[in-house]
Amino acid sequence: MASPLDPNDPCPARDGFAMPAEWAEHARTWMCWPSRVEAWGGPEGLLRAKQAVARVARAISSFEPVVMAVRPKDAAEPQLACSGKIETFEVPLDDSWARDSGPTFVQNEEGALAAVQWQFNAWGNKYAPYADDAAFATRLAEASQTKLYRAPLVCEGGAIHTDGEGTLITTEQCLLNTNRNPHLSRQQVEMRLALYTGARRVIWLGEGFADEETDGHVDNIACFAGPGRVLVGVPSSHSDPDFEPVMEAIRRLQEARDSEGRALEIVELEQPRRTRSDWRGRPLATSYVNFYLPNDGIVMPAFDDANDERARLVIADCFPGRDILQIDALDIVEGGGGIHCITQQEPAGP
Repeated sequence: MASPLDPNDPCPARDGFAMPAEWAEHARTWMCWPSRVEAWGGPEGLLRAKQAVARVARAISSFEPVVMAVRPKDAAEPQLACSGKIETFEVPLDDSWARDSGPTFVQNEEGALAAVQWQFNAWGNKYAPYADDAAFATRLAEASQTKLYRAPLVCEGGAIHTDGEGTLITTEQCLLNTNRNPHLSRQQVEMRLALYTGARRVIWLGEGFADEETDGHVDNIACFAGPGRVLVGVPSSHSDPDFEPVMEAIRRLQEARDSEGRALEIVELEQPRRTRSDWRGRPLATSYVNFYLPNDGIVMPAFDDANDERARLVIADCFPGRDILQIDALDIVEGGGGIHCITQQEPAGP
């Protein structure tokens, strides 16, 4: 349960901090080495996940430094798998989704950095144990001597996305879920998001998304591609279970205005044509929206699908001048997330 909100407590917005856009310059990328066997259905799936995570880390390292958090007993693995192209940070871990359990970084106008530790409950108590992941952001901040704020809200980094100008998008399915913040109203959740990310406008997408693992994380559905511009992943078939929820999300975005009062330009990004199931038998949550923006680059997923190249062209058009590396992400997605989910950007300092 999220703790009470004390109006006198220090928080990022009151102290002049806000969450930058992902396309702002980074100091480094944080990742976590896969460790929870059951997330990938067994040792073979975990091994494939490690190989895929290493491919992503090597790709990002061609644009900016990468630090891989890893359990001490596994410390040698990522250095070998990543050919020495990364640094490691030895720390207790339960799982491997740096976006969700890692800190959300915020910054003030002078470029000073701080970190937000959300309350983490393993996506609505879906996995146990999770105490080490719930403490990961704090341990990272303490090790790097970064100012830390503890947010009174159960939230994951993949549940929110910002334009860096005060507009944030999220979904009702996730943050208003009874397995996250059952005692909080929409207004109370919005207030906590505003105080701990600096958002001045929260745009709520709806419910009904097929993603049972994260309960509709927005980073599989939509993301900002610049101020006033939103990329939305649109299922390639009207019979897809996500088609109607995505159409509702587009309707809401069309009616919304950002923090500056602008209407939003919506760029539709057709999702993979091929329907797959994960090792559990559930629909595999393949999404081209789940990409990452290192400095001057784009690391995006490929799914051995007829729409891979079309997606690359759409994203390239949204971010001109960036080099694109498209990485086979199927072995990552088997664990319930994508490339964006395994990465967390640290903004560059002053």
